[in-house]
Amino acid sequence: MSTSDRSTGGDDVRLSELGYTSEFRREMSLWANFALGFTYLSPVVSTYTLFGVALATGGPPMIWSFLLAGAGQFLVALVFGEIVAQFPLAGGIYPWSRRLWGKRWAWMSGWVYLMALLVTITSVAYGAGPYIALLFGFQPTVINNVLCTIALIVVATLINYGGTKVLSMAAIIGFTAELLGALFVGIWLLTTHRFHGLGVLFDNFGAGGTGSYLPVFLAAAIIGFYQYYGFEACGDTAEEVPHPGRNVPKAMRRTIYIGGAAATFACLTLLLAVPDYGKVISGEDSDPLINVLNSAFGALGARAVMAVVLISFLSCTISLQAAAGRLTYSYARDEMIIGYKLLRRFSHARHVPPYALLLAGVVPVLIAFGSLVSTDALTKIVSFAILGIYLAFQMVVFAALRARLKGWRPTGEFTLGRWGLPVNVLALAYGVGAMVNISWPRTPEAAWHDNYIVLLSGGVVVAIGLVYMFTTHHYGRSNAQAGDAIPARRPTADQPFKPDG
Repeated sequence: MSTSDRSTGGDDVRLSELGYTSEFRREMSLWANFALGFTYLSPVVSTYTLFGVALATGGPPMIWSFLLAGAGQFLVALVFGEIVAQFPLAGGIYPWSRRLWGKRWAWMSGWVYLMALLVTITSVAYGAGPYIALLFGFQPTVINNVLCTIALIVVATLINYGGTKVLSMAAIIGFTAELLGALFVGIWLLTTHRFHGLGVLFDNFGAGGTGSYLPVFLAAAIIGFYQYYGFEACGDTAEEVPHPGRNVPKAMRRTIYIGGAAATFACLTLLLAVPDYGKVISGEDSDPLINVLNSAFGALGARAVMAVVLISFLSCTISLQAAAGRLTYSYARDEMIIGYKLLRRFSHARHVPPYALLLAGVVPVLIAFGSLVSTDALTKIVSFAILGIYLAFQMVVFAALRARLKGWRPTGEFTLGRWGLPVNVLALAYGVGAMVNISWPRTPEAAWHDNYIVLLSGGVVVAIGLVYMFTTHHYGRSNAQAGDAIPARRPTADQPFKPDG
């Protein structure tokens, strides 16, 4: 037996101890696992999507939000690392919540995360529409954007159907193209198209008027909050990675500091290449990013850049869909969702859950069609995406803190030791603060339902989830272990395990 076989056998033994039999193949290397998280986090997608809005709102100092959000999410990644090291299960958020707290909390955590993932798939694929239009020379109308969204989701679904090896290869290709592309564009802008020095990073150029700059900065900081999630996708595929207790936490940390550094560099080089901040802040220059690229590279060069950007959007969509598919499969494996008999089916030829992946393709396509009904329908729908991801994260962080206070001590290959509790507390404080900032109503002149759209959309998703959970009682169907992270609830030889109800 080879060393690889022995290590895989040990991983499967650990999985069996957790109550499951492995169906996935452990064919995803540490670097492929990191690349999956990197392409989900996608520094190009997040920066290019919100650069113009953040600059117009907060001026150049908005870039400091990358450091703020990066530090906060790094704390969350450390907490997640401890959890996945002890519970290396496919699906991430849902099974972690199940083991830390119980069935009901896990059901709601998984529901919120799944809804946020499906909406985020749509928002990323839809966001690629204007770049596809620029690349191929047609008008980015609503209909064209929807068609481009569907095409991108279909391609992503087909790649995911290829299995773990194909997913790993796509992640590595996407990571390489995105990182090299961001470096090339950034270096080109710094050397040929730079109009400012680093001093502009401390000058808001009048953004927000004459009042305090803090509220303006917090509003612009949405670009930072949008940037730093995706590392959890490394954990979603834990059953496909050799030595997941060691490799997955390492991949999560790499995703944060390499992805964050790339995003900050991309944002910095774009900032220094904008000739007139006043025009952006006043609204005269409504699309500074496209204008910078056209000016620096010319029409033909800008199209080449758009091709690399499009690869980034596709890679991000693939990674999001992979995460959503694994979560759905994990949910269905424990009989936690309607249609679980179909959604938990596994293709042993491809080593993927085909119907779970199909769901992660069909639902985003249906969401995209909402933009045909109303030009701002998609904006209203995706307003939940960032809040939903953060809420799901913090449900896990809170469950971990509760479990620690009840006696849980992480026993995986990665632990924080005595730093675990303070890191957990700080991670929760950051997450709650971020959610308050994301949800804060900042348009008092708008209708109340527009001003509170983020809170309303989050409330609707949670309310539907609660009704679904307590009317179907799917959360109680499975006898899979729940709440066993807390020592008092572990089974003993003379007292069989009683699952959380």
